[in-house]
Amino acid sequence: MSTKLPSSLTERRKAATQLEIAHAAADLFAAQGPDATTAEEIARHAGVALRTFYRYFRSKQDAVSPLLAAGADRWRALLEAAQPGAGLLPALESAVERSLAAPDEEAARALLRTRGLLRAAAGDPALRAVWYRVNQESEERLVPVVARLADGRLGALQVRLVAAAATDAIRIALETWAGTEAGVTGESSPAALALRCLRQLLGGVLASRPAGDGES
Repeated sequence: MSTKLPSSLTERRKAATQLEIAHAAADLFAAQGPDATTAEEIARHAGVALRTFYRYFRSKQDAVSPLLAAGADRWRALLEAAQPGAGLLPALESAVERSLAAPDEEAARALLRTRGLLRAAAGDPALRAVWYRVNQESEERLVPVVARLADGRLGALQVRLVAAAATDAIRIALETWAGTEAGVTGESSPAALALRCLRQLLGGVLASRPAGDGES
């Protein structure tokens, strides 16, 4: 017991420090662009030493990965809370909508930070690579979650297609929204766009499920 608790506390502190650095990097990238931002500047804004920055991240672009991964983890956790048999599409829709909703100022700020980051990534290949890598990792982690919720009603290929479609629905929605001045709520919000993408991308996959699948 005495060895596990400090380890857990250390991991929590490490994760908190990484997220603080990620927030600083995202804000600086959005404000002045990746080219004008240095690792030293990110470290200074995060209140850490430069050696601490490089202990956790290989590059300044890589510093935003914990922030992006946190969003993916949040929506996957919502999906994991769903119970098999409740309907795969409704579970996906609920998780997507809740994860991209902006019920308070904190959630709205998080979405706007993502918008700024995606706009900055449009002109920086290294930053885009981080965004795509996080999405790929999220898709891979989503596969067993989808398989559990499908409860044997979908084959392995369909499970992978659902995981890919759900991941891409959120990615495409956020990228599309980031290129506009639409608000965080309403018909053109990330949540509304993601639901639209999800239904269109999954229409063919779930329509071709094996006979006897009671998914509605």
